[in-house]
Amino acid sequence: MILQKNTNTTMKNTQTITAVGMLVAGLAFAVAGFITPPPGEISDSVLWLFSQCLIYAGSIFGVGIYVDRRFSAFTKEFRRSGLNPENNTNEQPENERENEQDYEKTESTD
Repeated sequence: MILQKNTNTTMKNTQTITAVGMLVAGLAFAVAGFITPPPGEISDSVLWLFSQCLIYAGSIFGVGIYVDRRFSAFTKEFRRSGLNPENNTNEQPENERENEQDYEKTESTD
């Protein structure tokens, strides 16, 4: 478990570092494109490169935030449902047993 936690932390750190690095590189290319001759004019290729850097950084941050929120909502719902694997009980909740008994009654009367 410890190895898995460290791997997850390392992966998140790597993603954050690369995203910030891409933002810095994109900004540096945009500034370099602005100050090179002819001054004040940015080439289309520099703008394209800058936009790709923004897209990469946005996808890293956006997807990470989305996945973290969805996963936390899923685990919260899983724990609330009573199907926590830490309990190690194979008993069905009371309301599910009643539903099965009702289904068996209607099935036998048909």
